[in-house]
Amino acid sequence: MADDAASAPPTAQLAAASISSPPSSDLEPPTSRTRIRAILDAGDAMAGERVVVGGWVKTGRQQGKGEFAFLEVNDGSCQGNLQVMVEKDVHPLAQLTHTGTSVLVEGVLKKPPAEAKQRIELKVERVIELGEVDAAAYPLPKTKITLETLRDFVHLRARTNTIGAVARIRHQLAYATHSFFDENGFLYIHTPIITTSDCEGAGEMFQVTALFSQAEKVEKELKENPAPSEADVEAAKLVVKEKGDAVAQLKAAKASKQEITAAVSVLTKAKENVLRVEERSKLKPGLPLKDDGKIAFENDFFKRQAFLTVSGQLQVETYACALSNVYTFGPTFRAENSHTSRHLAEFWMVEPEIAFANLQDDMNCAERYVQYLCKWLLKHCREDMEFMVKHVDKTAIERLELVSSTPFEHISYTKAVEILEGVDKKFENKVEWGIDLASEHERYLTEVIFKKPVIVYNYPKGIKAFYMRLNDDQKTVAAMDVLVPKVGELIGGSQREERLDILKQRILDADLPLEPYEWYLDLRRFGSVKHSGFGLGFERMILFATGLENIRDVIPFPRYPGRADL
Repeated sequence: MADDAASAPPTAQLAAASISSPPSSDLEPPTSRTRIRAILDAGDAMAGERVVVGGWVKTGRQQGKGEFAFLEVNDGSCQGNLQVMVEKDVHPLAQLTHTGTSVLVEGVLKKPPAEAKQRIELKVERVIELGEVDAAAYPLPKTKITLETLRDFVHLRARTNTIGAVARIRHQLAYATHSFFDENGFLYIHTPIITTSDCEGAGEMFQVTALFSQAEKVEKELKENPAPSEADVEAAKLVVKEKGDAVAQLKAAKASKQEITAAVSVLTKAKENVLRVEERSKLKPGLPLKDDGKIAFENDFFKRQAFLTVSGQLQVETYACALSNVYTFGPTFRAENSHTSRHLAEFWMVEPEIAFANLQDDMNCAERYVQYLCKWLLKHCREDMEFMVKHVDKTAIERLELVSSTPFEHISYTKAVEILEGVDKKFENKVEWGIDLASEHERYLTEVIFKKPVIVYNYPKGIKAFYMRLNDDQKTVAAMDVLVPKVGELIGGSQREERLDILKQRILDADLPLEPYEWYLDLRRFGSVKHSGFGLGFERMILFATGLENIRDVIPFPRYPGRADL
């Protein structure tokens, strides 16, 4: 598999965001806007060029006794701002200088005086568009604001330097993910968000149902138009009998075809009315229940219980068992009432699945993928990573360099426990064989013991999911976790259980019903194949890269207990 990050995306070609097609005569002409990143990258080489620039004012100040103003404008294309100079006869300066103001301006790029820190600035000749700001009400001040406070303004926080940098880093990691798997022959599979199976067997799933809205609709309808009584049903049936008798009499009397057809039509409508009346007579307020008092999900939209997915793994396995190397990359959900800095209710997972692959193949793929991501950020996100080093975590770039260039340590779970039991350190969580290693254990292994990434493999079967392959010792499964500095576990994966009888028993041992997994068992009944895969928590990768502490700050719209803004 390829180890080196591919060449940069063609951002230079996109620097001028214009439409080349001929403009329609009844529309405004297209906007030929130059990205600030392209201007700053070129520096004084673009001096003298006329450009249109759009962005938001970071800071603004009037100078020269109100004769002109300097604006620091950012359009999100990079961390840096473009200094924009506007004279008072071009536009009223007071409308331009407030933080958060949006501007679309045209002017000429000029080389500033030698003593200036900027290499290039824009002298504005025309203000094309302006989005003013009420400075007294704008919630993002020029001064520093905490990330926790910004979570209350999730719709505006992307305008800050930190969240803007996170957005660009997140984009590049997503781009690099697709590049890595494409270069290595994987197909991108879109797995469903709505599922009827629990991949983890933990039961902490969001339910998808239309029963509540249906119940509200029925209740409203019954208030406006009460359900028919038994007498109403009998009356409707009596009409059918009368109309049926009328048809029979016409036929006996050898009436004309036209008369009989008309009578049959009336009879048909009467029968349809009976069906409607009978159906409405069954309407009852509240949720539909079975005789045992449980909810009747057969009346729900999907005719069965459905949930938001916790993983696309089981579904993407179906394609791995036909197309060999595949991956899915999308949102997953967990209804876990956790308020820690490491948990979200909605998060993104990268989940490759490899046919004809054992646990060693799985570990090798995971190691190459993580190193590829690190190299990609070092090559394509240097400016934003330097911002993180300066303002968030001074070791962020060192960490990326370490992981990208150092072979990962591979140790068994049993060996990891032995090492942790032997160290002269008191952990909050007691170390003993059979426990699920806590973050403090994982970080101690990777940050203190080995000082590099560690892959721990062959975990006790009791702490891992049912689909992981049972080892010959009957005590462990062919599972692996990739541990990295700063976050601990970054990746979890395994060789999947390809033996039908053993997989059946593992499902039962997990107290799960077989019926929802019959399709999954079919993959073992019909052409079963050894296969492996893993899942990388995308937000955890961003935490690792940036050094930020809270996972709520590395996803655009965080969902966690009590919060689902926007």
